[in-house]
Amino acid sequence: MGAAGAERLREVEPPAWDELLDELGCRDAYFRRGFFDAACLVEPGAATLLHLEGDGGHVVFACIVRDVPAGQGARDVVTPYGYGGPLALGADPPVARFHELYEEWCAAEGVVTTFVRFHPLHENWRYAAPRARLERLANTASWPLGADADLLGGMHAKHRREIRRGVEAGLETVVRSAPEELGDFVALYEETMRRRDADAFYFFSAAYWDALAAGLRERLLVVDGRFEGELVASALFLATPPWLHYHLGAMRDPGGSLGATKVVLYEAARWAREQGYAELHLGSGLGGREDSLWRFKQRFSPSAGREFWIGKLVHDEARYRGLAGAAPADGYFPAYRAAAALEARR
Repeated sequence: MGAAGAERLREVEPPAWDELLDELGCRDAYFRRGFFDAACLVEPGAATLLHLEGDGGHVVFACIVRDVPAGQGARDVVTPYGYGGPLALGADPPVARFHELYEEWCAAEGVVTTFVRFHPLHENWRYAAPRARLERLANTASWPLGADADLLGGMHAKHRREIRRGVEAGLETVVRSAPEELGDFVALYEETMRRRDADAFYFFSAAYWDALAAGLRERLLVVDGRFEGELVASALFLATPPWLHYHLGAMRDPGGSLGATKVVLYEAARWAREQGYAELHLGSGLGGREDSLWRFKQRFSPSAGREFWIGKLVHDEARYRGLAGAAPADGYFPAYRAAAALEARR
């Protein structure tokens, strides 16, 4: 396409969303329309895919555009729960021009801020807007699955012992690719969240599960762990080669004493390697912190993991000050949503 094409930042119509990503070679579930249909039920807003084509490549940005409460027409942009951000594709993608045109688009649309959870595997924080405030959180856990990798021998000794104990005790695993339904997983997941007294944010609606199953069925994987016929552990993955993403997990007794979750994740890694996947991305701790969940994930692989960055960008500082009562600073961003976010997690 000629230089004139690089001047147009367009919003892709919903029916053409996945078709465009296919053409550009982007199969990652975190950018697919089906994932966004589900994500918008967690963070309500309008799923939007922006696309800029240049002579040497493309930039696409899948995001959620939200109305700002009491914002008198103001809006903001966020990437959904998971990972995302602008993707630069091709030999010479028009990154600088994308950021220029994105600022113009934000001004025209009344967008005050953009908050991005960058994708650790795409490393797209490297292409952040020059004015963006970047913050590096704890590395996400990543498990290389190469043919020469010793999946069991390379993990922490405690994980390895518990996996062997669970298998010897009779724990059985079942791998379900493109599952027909998620009912058993959902029931166990909700039971797990109640037992852990999890924040309200982590209790997803029936509509969320339906949207996820309908929109990503061929890109979902469920691995179940059963003991004496009873489901004691289960994990849901987003399966888009070359990466298998661990999305959510659940467990009940006696799964804990059997190391059931560890067995399930190990079996998922074995399955993924057999299918030609290069990496099992286990993700981060809560809020990107180095917590117990993060340590649990890190112990599966000798790899140091992947860098996880977030980006904060204010497009209209005067309006931001009016909404937040202050300039951008450390802490929750955008600040004018902090109270609502806290209430939603209770």
